[in-house]
Amino acid sequence: MRCVAWLPLLCAATLLAQTNPDQPPPKRNLERGRDFLGLAPPADPEAATRGQKVYAQACAFCHGPNATGAEGPNLLRSSLVLHDDKGEKIGPFLQKGRPDKGMPAFASMTEAQGRDIGEFLHQRVEAAANRFGYKVQNVVTGDAQAGAAYFNSHCNKCHSATGDLAHVGQTDPADLQARFLYPDSNAPKPTVTVTLANGGTVAGTLKRIDDFDVSLIDGAGNYHSFSRDSVKVAIKDPLEGHRELLGQYSDADMHNILAYLVTLK
Repeated sequence: MRCVAWLPLLCAATLLAQTNPDQPPPKRNLERGRDFLGLAPPADPEAATRGQKVYAQACAFCHGPNATGAEGPNLLRSSLVLHDDKGEKIGPFLQKGRPDKGMPAFASMTEAQGRDIGEFLHQRVEAAANRFGYKVQNVVTGDAQAGAAYFNSHCNKCHSATGDLAHVGQTDPADLQARFLYPDSNAPKPTVTVTLANGGTVAGTLKRIDDFDVSLIDGAGNYHSFSRDSVKVAIKDPLEGHRELLGQYSDADMHNILAYLVTLK
């Protein structure tokens, strides 16, 4: 049975992409996406190609060329398709049809054709669900000179083109854009200093904070938790500047900054 953890889960996905449209995405990214989404083994590409041709003649006029729906429903969300494995459900269904719902029977369709159509539909389901294989193209479209000006007025208090960012332009542009927009996975964690009522302090890496409590891991690896109504809390967040800028960037700013950063070879 093919199981798909559907599209809402995709918001948790990290941007894992490439810019070369002629080169397949890295295998490790596709495998990571397959594991995360609970996808079945990939469709047979040769069978899917054959199935696409049969589908185009028999099904596309009603369900659309990509099976995403037209006059008929979207097949990528069909429970029959999602629970089919090798055409064992799709083939017999196509042979019988659903005349009462306006779908004709394809009594002459062979078992092999049913399997091939099934492989094509499974391939389309994965293309819609597994965005870990999504290809980002033409990412670098901004003005590098304007990006340099923005960098020098907003970013150079913490970063240096010849220091911590030297050679950053060697990073894949799509990954580089993700790094400066959403750098949490690469940046140091926030630190916190808690001042107690007696004047003593406890400092370490921030674990959690809300309106009521704050917790941290100190330098020795010990866990501490305090009620906020009895202590003073001072947090140092290395990403504070990034978080502020995230609400200020225009589309042009983001493209221009990337165009500048890729020049730092």
